[in-house]
Amino acid sequence: MNAELVTLAAGADEWGVLVGAVGAAGFFTLLIVIVWQVAATWRARMLAAREEQYKELATKYAQLLEDTVELQRRSVEEQRHTLEELMQTRRAVGSMEKMMREIE
Repeated sequence: MNAELVTLAAGADEWGVLVGAVGAAGFFTLLIVIVWQVAATWRARMLAAREEQYKELATKYAQLLEDTVELQRRSVEEQRHTLEELMQTRRAVGSMEKMMREIE
């Protein structure tokens, strides 16, 4: 009878070790899943923040492009105006030269 009790106690002890091992494996699996999900959430937030930065950068670039086009347009208008003034000045100088030649 003592042999049976020793055998039953040994069997119960083996079951306890097995249950403990399965419980520990489950606990560590749960921890791994939690860490994995936290990392995935963090990564998604970082990607969303990066996407927002790209959108802001694209908006700034578009505004700068519009400003550059406007400045270029103004520059062309000023060059045309300067060219017209230069042509008028040449005509006036030409007229004065012609008048001076006629006087001499």
